[in-house]
Amino acid sequence: MSDAPPHESRGAVDPDSREPLHAQVARILRDQIRDRDLLPGEVLPTEAALQTTYGVSRSVARQAMATLVTEGLVVRGRGRGSIVAPERQRHRIVNDATGLYAQMRDAGGDLRTEVLSMAFEPAPRPIPELGGRLAMKLERLRTLDGTPTAFIRTWLPAELAEDITPDELRDSSLHALLSERHGFRIAGGRRTVRAVAADFALANLLGVHVGAPLLLLEGVTETDDGRFVEHFATWHRGDLIAFDLIAGAASNGVRSSTRVNEARALLARAADLLDETS
Repeated sequence: MSDAPPHESRGAVDPDSREPLHAQVARILRDQIRDRDLLPGEVLPTEAALQTTYGVSRSVARQAMATLVTEGLVVRGRGRGSIVAPERQRHRIVNDATGLYAQMRDAGGDLRTEVLSMAFEPAPRPIPELGGRLAMKLERLRTLDGTPTAFIRTWLPAELAEDITPDELRDSSLHALLSERHGFRIAGGRRTVRAVAADFALANLLGVHVGAPLLLLEGVTETDDGRFVEHFATWHRGDLIAFDLIAGAASNGVRSSTRVNEARALLARAADLLDETS
């Protein structure tokens, strides 16, 4: 099985391209893994098979495979050749009031939060709850087991954020901090899911290639009595995070068929868009 050629229809190398041959072969295999043409645990073609299929030297094939090993997409098995790495995705409940920190923490693993920037700025006018007023712009990077997993941009009303320090937010939950400090209970809010392609800045932050599919979850968080808490946008790595929908886990804490159906439609559209960006 290991000598079977890869899916030839998925691409061919271009010797006249400015992209190195080993990078082209790695990209073709990476796309096959990302698009599930090659499944976790499946044995990959040997270097000899890659030579034959793509008309490259053995050193090119070896370098391409080494790149995928470094990226964590491929593991070398003793006596088995190279195989697609086991599934690494963690699951986030998209219609749950709890934030990413709480859900990933409960799932286990070494979860870290780095505060990248924190400053008072005029909020963008498209955020109606803030309407261009001075607000706290907060940018954080979440890593799981040492791998960048999500980039979060949050806008907070000045009155909620004036005493917050970066040290308080390092490796901790913003929701828990706000609830404890101001005495309210987070109860959810509006959520929108979109599939987007990583631009240069996001690719650099999340350790993916430019154009890699990301899942963007954005919306508004409110208290149980309807007060505005934050506007957020979180870009998740599509290869590491999957969104789940749990009936009865609507943001107000009670079962709501309307919200569940809306969330199902959002997730279906996100899946379609991920296919389009592949």
